Order: sequence, then C-alpha cells, then structure tokens
Amino acid sequence: MNKKVFNPRAIAGGKWPVLIHVGRISGATYRTPLDAHPVDGGYLFVLVYGSRSDWVQNVLAAGGAWLQVDGKEIELAVPRLVGEDEAFQALPDEVARPPKLLRITEFLRMDLVTG
Repeated sequence: MNKKVFNPRAIAGGKWPVLIHVGRISGATYRTPLDAHPVDGGYLFVLVYGSRSDWVQNVLAAGGAWLQVDGKEIELAVPRLVGEDEAFQALPDEVARPPKLLRITEFLRMDLVTG
C-alpha cells in the first residue's frame, strides 16, 4: 500500500523529506518519503517498520544515501542503528517522540557528508 499509493503521492506533494537510496540487490535507485529529523551533524530516522525494511537494509548495505529536503539534496553517510536512549538524546526537545504504543526501539542515524 505504501509503495503504490502513499509514497508516490507524498513525493509528488513535496512536503516530506525523500530518501534516495540504491537497491542492494537490484541496483535500482529508489525514492522513499520519510520523517527525517535533523540532529547534530546529521539526520535521524524513526524506523516505524523496523530495521528489516528494504530501505533501511539498502542504506546500510550502500553505506549512505541522499536526502532531498527543502529543495536540496544532502549526502548522508555512516548509517548506523541506534537505540531509543541515543535517539531521544539526539532529537531536539520540540520533536515529538513516537508513542510507546508503537514499540519503536530502533532508529537510523546518518552523518552529513561535508566538503
């Protein structure tokens, strides 16, 4: 449902950050709208569907991705899974934490590539 209905609409609407990543098996380029949160030195992604999601596995295998946000493409590298404690410390106070009901315990953090 997400891949066929929500994702194309979200990308076309231009309001969501879009992660551009390469398929680890297909080599195809994918665009996935996500809730990306800027943190010190990079971005944090809430893994609503867990770390086994295709996009997460693609990013981990490739060692990075691009994030399209506010009309710019930002290169991200050093993807790593982090736990709730590290994620919540990195997130600004004004960013809502995922509801406990969702039982989200893993997050993906990536660093900005500078230079």
